[in-house]
Amino acid sequence: MDGQPIPVIIDCDTGVDDALALLFAVRHPGLDLRAVTCVAGNTDVDGVVRNTLTVLEQAGAPDIPVARGAERPLLEPARPAPVHGVDGMGDLGLPAPTRTPVAVDAVTLLHREILASPRPVTLIPTAPLTNIALLLRTHPEVTRNIERIVFMGGAVATGNATPVAEFNVWHDPEAAAILLTAGVPITMYGLDVFQQVVVDSGEVRRLRASGEPGTRLAGELLAHRPAHQGEPPQAEEAGGLGDAGAVCAVADPQGITTRLLPVEVSLAPGPARGQTVVDRRPRPGESEIHEGGRERALVDVALEVDADRYVKLYLETVAR
Repeated sequence: MDGQPIPVIIDCDTGVDDALALLFAVRHPGLDLRAVTCVAGNTDVDGVVRNTLTVLEQAGAPDIPVARGAERPLLEPARPAPVHGVDGMGDLGLPAPTRTPVAVDAVTLLHREILASPRPVTLIPTAPLTNIALLLRTHPEVTRNIERIVFMGGAVATGNATPVAEFNVWHDPEAAAILLTAGVPITMYGLDVFQQVVVDSGEVRRLRASGEPGTRLAGELLAHRPAHQGEPPQAEEAGGLGDAGAVCAVADPQGITTRLLPVEVSLAPGPARGQTVVDRRPRPGESEIHEGGRERALVDVALEVDADRYVKLYLETVAR
């Protein structure tokens, strides 16, 4: 590290935990948030734009460009996630933002900001990967100024949208498959680590009691995040950082343990559609012996996380 902030762009579907990620990104001194692009996922894309602008306003962020992106996956209809509430952000009743999105679409903004950055950009998608796939297919030259893509998505072990598929990848599996062929270093921050980073109830109460709007918003969001998958959120209880952990992993990569592993996305119809198939075998199996190996993307897969380290980092950052 040379001491300069890392230029980052977040592609999100804000979303309670995307909102937590944005709050962290705008307040961490080691990150330079250059743009935010929005995609349908947790809620419809217009709701995502509204929520994103609201969070940036509440956080007192500088005038960061925000763009509207894809309103549905490449092939499938949009399928929002009800766990995030009617408005997609915990139904907190926040005032409508006075900020407005830029006049260009998400792919145009991504293309512009990536190539204009004086240093290679780290892309952080915390959403279905539709915008990123469209960018890579429309403007493949952007990869020359992308340092790394750290995406929240996938799972080595257990899914949440299905028994084997994580929501962001399941929502647009074809887009995820395109991402894996980007030709730049990729880190997969999947459910295996996503679910381990939990802020305890005492810290949530402390954040909610803050007189500073952004810090208080972090507490309100955490209070509406279930600490564990499948549990209903309980006000005043512990809350998971979720997507924000992927941004922590950019600011402090030593907090996760990764292995470079072959990964592919299951695209066939049926119960495995959207699964990230991560090959952790030490040697080829009978399938490869008899049928020949397939070319698969090598991805830095997060297998372990120092949860206490990321909780401490998050709390220190949002309270700035």
